[in-house]
Amino acid sequence: LKEEAGFILHLSASTNLSPDPNEKVLINTVENAVKMGADGVSVHVNIGSTTEAKMIENLGKISVECMKWGMPLLVMIYPRGKNIINPKDKEAVKIAVRVAGELGADIVKTKYTGDIDSFREVIRGSLVPVVIAGGSKGSEKEILQMIKDSIDAGGSGVAMGRNSFQHKTPEKFIKAVSLIIHKNKNVDDAIKEAGL
Repeated sequence: LKEEAGFILHLSASTNLSPDPNEKVLINTVENAVKMGADGVSVHVNIGSTTEAKMIENLGKISVECMKWGMPLLVMIYPRGKNIINPKDKEAVKIAVRVAGELGADIVKTKYTGDIDSFREVIRGSLVPVVIAGGSKGSEKEILQMIKDSIDAGGSGVAMGRNSFQHKTPEKFIKAVSLIIHKNKNVDDAIKEAGL
């Protein structure tokens, strides 16, 4: 049997042309996700932005709808906005992750804080599994080490785009990521085994 990819419908958006790109507005519904056969939905919230209150309100409404429909909820939540000096600040990331969990997230995607000890504190305060964002385009080894460190801190994985699909051999890179997350391989061994 051929495996099919899961489908998570993202319910919020903005553009970088907006007066405030950190303001994410709702563009779809949980009911539509059900009709489309989605396996889950996701919502983006920026803690520390000028429109944080509205995004949190929207998250709460989406969470209630997810409970009603039995739809898993991924919350992508980051410290972002004019009130955020350092988006990797441990205390800010801890607050963001806690907000997502308390408002009903089944899984949280957030920024890696930059080191194992500080990220371990983020994980300790979370009510649900936490995955890290893949981040901006970086070197293969740096990205894999970030993933390994987040797993060693107690994280549950990575949600990654450009660092995988823009890689010269995406299938090998994803194999290395999988070996780190699911087989607890160190970075050098994962690189070697994946044939990178």
